[in-house]
This record gives sequence, C-alpha cells and structure tokens, in this order.
Amino acid sequence: MMNLLTNHDTASAIFILALVIASGLWLGRFKVKGISLGTTWILFMGILLGHLGLRIHPVMLSFVKDFGLILFVFAIGLQVGPGFFHSFRKDGLPMNLLAVAMVLLAVLITYLIHVISGENLGIMTGIMSGAVTNTPGLGAAQQTLSYASTASTEITEASSGIASAYAVAYPLGVIGAIAVLLLSKAIFRIDIRKEQERASASDEGEGNAFRLACKVENPAIFGKTVHDIVGEENSDHLVITRMMRGDKVFFPDLDMPLQEGDKLLIVTDVQHKDKVRIIFGEDYPVDMNEWRPTGTELVSRRLSVTKSSITGKSLRKLDIRRKYGVTVARILRAGVDLQADADLILQVGDSLKVVGSEEEIARLAKLVGNEPESLHRPNLIPIFLGIALGVVLGMVPIRFPSMPQPLKLGLAGGPLIVAILLGHFGPQLRITTYTALSANLMIREIGISLFMAAVGLGAGKTFVASLVGGGYMWVLYGAVITLVPMTLIALAARYLLKMDFFKICGLLAGSTTDPALLSFSEQMFGSGRIAVNYATVYPLTMFLRVVAAQVLIMIMI
Repeated sequence: MMNLLTNHDTASAIFILALVIASGLWLGRFKVKGISLGTTWILFMGILLGHLGLRIHPVMLSFVKDFGLILFVFAIGLQVGPGFFHSFRKDGLPMNLLAVAMVLLAVLITYLIHVISGENLGIMTGIMSGAVTNTPGLGAAQQTLSYASTASTEITEASSGIASAYAVAYPLGVIGAIAVLLLSKAIFRIDIRKEQERASASDEGEGNAFRLACKVENPAIFGKTVHDIVGEENSDHLVITRMMRGDKVFFPDLDMPLQEGDKLLIVTDVQHKDKVRIIFGEDYPVDMNEWRPTGTELVSRRLSVTKSSITGKSLRKLDIRRKYGVTVARILRAGVDLQADADLILQVGDSLKVVGSEEEIARLAKLVGNEPESLHRPNLIPIFLGIALGVVLGMVPIRFPSMPQPLKLGLAGGPLIVAILLGHFGPQLRITTYTALSANLMIREIGISLFMAAVGLGAGKTFVASLVGGGYMWVLYGAVITLVPMTLIALAARYLLKMDFFKICGLLAGSTTDPALLSFSEQMFGSGRIAVNYATVYPLTMFLRVVAAQVLIMIMI
C-alpha cells in the first residue's frame, strides 16, 4: 500500500489520481444552502494530498492534465457546435453582445489590477479564470506558459502559482455570482409570478410556432404555385401544412396553383403572422377537426435521424412533403429547437417533429432510420480524428504585430475550435459527429476530473506558501473580477435592453460558464427558460474565455 503512495511508477500515478478524483467527487455531493462546488472539490483534494507529499512523475502528470483538458473541451465543442452559429441569430445577438462585454470587462479589470498592484500577470490570469469559474481558461493559460521560450523569474512565478491563484479565487467566484443574482432580484424588485407572465408574453415575439388558417383572397397570388409563395424569402418562417379546396383537405403539392377561395393551414412564427395575413388574406379560427385530410387520420410524431446516409442532405433535397405527404414542422438538435427551413442540412441525431398519416410517417421513418437505440453506439472515428486535427491547429503560430511571440491556440483552443466546426459543418461534409448526451457527458466529466486532479496535485506543493506569502490578496482581486462585470451587465440587461429576470439569470450563468449558478437559479426560481438562455451565450463565452486567458499570458511573455 505504501509503495503505491511513494513509487513514481504508472500504478502509483493511477492510484493517486483515482484517490483524488473519488474523494473529490464524494465531497462534491454535499451542498450548503443548495450550493455545491461540484467537481472543483477534486482540485482542492489534489492540492491537499499534494501538500501532504503525494507526487506523480512530472511527465505523467503533464500528460494526464493535457489529455484530460483535451477530452473536456472537445466534448464541449461537439455539444455546442450544432447551435453555435444559430445563437448569433436575431434573438440571441443582444445576449451574446452582453456576454462579450462581460468577458472584455473581466479582462480589462484583470489587467488594471496587474498595473496598479504590480501582481504577476500570469497569476492574475489564474485569478481571473477562478473568479469566472472557467477551468478551460486556466488550462489554456498553462499551455501558453509552457510555450515560453525564455525562463524569466516572472514566467517561473506564474507557472508555479497560477493553479494556486485559480483555486483561491474559485470558491468566491461561485458564491459571489450567486450573491449578484440575489442582489439583482432585490434591486429590480422581482416578483417571480409577474416575471413569469412577462416572460411568457415576451416569448410570443421570439420565434414560437403559431398556427393559423387563411383564405386566399389576395388577387396578386391567384394562379401562383405554393413554391412561388413559399420561396427563399419566406421558407424560414412559413410552412403550408394543409390545403382545403371545396370540401377536400389534402397536403398541397408545391407546384399546385392557388385559386381564389382556397383555404390554407399555415405554421409560422408569431412575429410573422401579420405578414402571412397580407400575403394570403385574413385568418379565421382554426378547428383542427375540419382540417383532417380526406380519408386519413392525421397524427403528429417524432422521428429520429439515425441513417448516416441522410447526413448532409437538406429538407429541400429530400422533398419530404411531395414524396411522402408528410410535413416537417420543427427539428430538435442538441437541445436547440430549429425552424424546418427547406435548406436546413440534416444530421444523425436530429429529431424531426412531423405531421401526416400513420402510413406516410411509417414510410418516412424507413428513410431516416428512426432507430434511436442505435444512437447509443458512439462513433469514435470523428472524435479521435478531430482531436488530432485540434492538436495540429493548436500548434499553429498566429502572429500579431504588437506581440513579441506568436499566439497559439494550444491544447485547449485548437480542439475546441475543431470540435465546434465539426459539430456545425460535419453534416454538410457527410461526417457523422453525433454523440449521445450521456456519452458526451461521460467524456466531459472524465476529462475535467483528470485535469482537476493533475492541476491540484501539481499546485499542492506550493499552495500554502503562496497563500501565506501574499496570496490572501488574491481573494480580493478575484472578488472584484467576479462582482463588477456581472453587476454592470445585469444592470444593462435590465434597464437598457429590458430583459426579463430569467434571461438575466441565464445570461449571467452562461457568461461565467458556471453550471453551479445555473443549477442554483433553476432551483431557486423554477424556470426552464434559464437553461435555454444559458445555452444561447455559453458557446461563444467559452471560446472567448479560453482565448482571453491566452492573450493575457502572451502579453506577459
């Protein structure tokens, strides 16, 4: 037993890592007033055991730390990739701009504290990563430090103290973020019931599906085909699901000319319903009993895309309505509800909400596969190939005129970018990148656990000395970096952009990439909208946090 603690061989390294991770995860199960530090306990246990003298060979420790970081950021990239660019559309743009502002404020405050106090900029980068609870930022900063071509006192100090600074700032980063949320609720005088009503009213203008029936009364469209009307200009917000001519109800052929008096059942966005009335004519109340296709029983089903041959094909190319008589109403991808745009590229893992007869839907199910159990078998080739490409990208030097050394995305930024691009563009390249949520979460949790354990064990040797030798000021610096940007952004979101409180909760949690804050706000205020808003800003924020940490280190180097 003692040999496992003192030998610096492979068995000893595995034993110590497993001990640190298991004890840290066990402590993470305990909550105080609903608050838990989660996997961060792994870091603290690593620091404690490292301080008590447990050591792993530096080469093994470096490999575990880097490989764990790669697994973590790559899994995140695959998860957020499908919705990454979607989050920049009209509804998500204001929130993402505020998230960018929060990241820039944190960087600015970090640099100002460095200038005023004279604190090592590398140490300040660790404090910033802890203050905003962003572990990949710490990993990116450590990676960039390892590329330094000189071994100056400043770089040596940063390398030895950055993990300790992160660990000191992290707890107050979690607690301070929750304090800002509670303070915002008090300042804005939030009544949760009224806020829910306000949010529900606001949702009606933000892309929710809306069904209406119209009678063709506009002479300008008499004789035009359905395809002429639902062209590229309207395809992203207008779907004609059924047509009634006389007493016959059917699915309209795209090449069918419209006649005066035709009745149409249309699915659109709430904000476009007035436009639909202008195009066709005034709407009237919808009675779904009158819209049952003649001789058929209409049903709504969810179909899973599980055939890799479908990956890369658009709804327009599949021509589902014409060939199968089925209407695709919405598409759920990686937790994001997408419009059934004719040019939307499908990928394995998509969930299609379809409307049609049982027989027609069964025919379509054979086309797309609809074998959700097959999605539980992971496709590992894109994962490891993507990691290889990410490592290569991370090593490519990016030169800026004002920097003495080129910037490298490193083992955090490179795999993250490749994973995001694979998640988004993979279907167009016929690459199946789908990973079941449970599998993605397992990869991510294993990665972050290995990384935290390695960082903690590496920092344990110098943690107490750093804290006693002036590190207590790191707590104050971290508090400023946590509280000031969050407070300013919360005020701007409420008073300038008139956001409801649930959007503000999601914005603050996503902009700090803080799952603890997300969990706390959902439990405290009981709204699923918070997670949706968290997901809107999380991808861009995660990317910017990683890059910002590297830029600060490059400035120091």
